[in-house]
Amino acid sequence: MRVNFVLSEVAAGLRRNLTMTVAMILTTGISLGLMGTGLLIANMIGDMREIYYDKIQVSIYLADGITDPQRDAIAAQLDSSPEVKDYIYESKADAYARFTQQFQEQPALIANTPEDALPESFRVELVNPQRYPVIAEQFPNGQNGVDEVRDEGDFLDRLFSLLNGARNATIAVAVVQALAALLLISNTIQLAAFNRRNETNIMRLVGASRWYTQLPFILEAALAGLIGALLAIGGLVLTKILFVDKTLAGPIKAGIIPPVDWSAIAAISPVIAAAGVGLAAVAAYVTLRLYVRL
Repeated sequence: MRVNFVLSEVAAGLRRNLTMTVAMILTTGISLGLMGTGLLIANMIGDMREIYYDKIQVSIYLADGITDPQRDAIAAQLDSSPEVKDYIYESKADAYARFTQQFQEQPALIANTPEDALPESFRVELVNPQRYPVIAEQFPNGQNGVDEVRDEGDFLDRLFSLLNGARNATIAVAVVQALAALLLISNTIQLAAFNRRNETNIMRLVGASRWYTQLPFILEAALAGLIGALLAIGGLVLTKILFVDKTLAGPIKAGIIPPVDWSAIAAISPVIAAAGVGLAAVAAYVTLRLYVRL
């Protein structure tokens, strides 16, 4: 098999159908970029679960008019409870200091928040976080200086449900885009084969195998898929630099959301490249076998 001839046919095919090739590359790049985004979101959700669920706490917010005996009684009850692994008391000043540290990248929010706006509280770590109802029963809302008992688990469940929905929506759009890319690849290959039917017929007449005549078209699709994958990877890199590392710098520094490491992008880049090349090549091969006679 003459490699130079096959490569020249690939280059000629890409030039002849330049507009459709560009459209195929862009569509493939968008679908692969969305797939990569979905994978990064899935990794982020996993990291956030480890961060938050391992540190899940029950917050006992105290009423503004609480007295020292009531506060001491709550602390004594927590000391004697077998459900409590550990707890800390947080005054209004401590709560405000933690708030300003977490949102130091958003000075407007800090400036509009009075220093006494955040309530004092006990932050309780349970032996078993699933036993939150027991603590809620021991400290009923609105009684004995307790304003509200709040379980962070409920908020986390809603948060991760929202993030899972965003991930699923991104992957669903990626699947639709991938189907569009596959159809475009199929149409491009059919058009390319039709334009070069005389050449391929002559090759068949002189003894060239079906695989030899089909290979340039498959390589064209695979090359377009590879270029689309590289565009998708470049898009993920730009997203990390321009959006994640800058726009989300504050929440990441405060530990609210985990950072997107370069290792995560490096790990999914081969997956994106393999998906781009593999799907394009398979789509071209199936098209040639089913719709084109070479």
